[in-house]
Amino acid sequence: MNMTEAAYLYVEDDVLGREIMRMIMENVIGAADTYVFEDSANFMDRLRALPRKPDLIMLDIHIKPHDGMELLSMIRADAEYRHTRVIALTASVMNEEVAELRSSGFDGAIGKPLDIAVFPSLIARVLNGVPTWHVV
Repeated sequence: MNMTEAAYLYVEDDVLGREIMRMIMENVIGAADTYVFEDSANFMDRLRALPRKPDLIMLDIHIKPHDGMELLSMIRADAEYRHTRVIALTASVMNEEVAELRSSGFDGAIGKPLDIAVFPSLIARVLNGVPTWHVV
């Protein structure tokens, strides 16, 4: 899938993190459709209400009221979204946490802060169905 044609959803409670992602998605990736949620309240209702179904959902793990693991469970339990690619974007890169992300059904994880030099190639891999684990 072409990165510029894909639709994205980013769920992030940090204001600066959201702004950085918007700039990266618009200026580096060239994405036409990037949606951003500042919290995880009413997540599935808001996801279904988007004008376009995301091809890739990027979740902050430590978000409220539902954390990234809970959001992933909601996505995987929904027939319409269960096969949507979902990656974790997290600053939590301890071995145990990465192992938990891998076993929970994420399609990958990318460590924060994002490395703009490699981020586009990581997103391309995920969109092409390649599990991508880039946590340093």
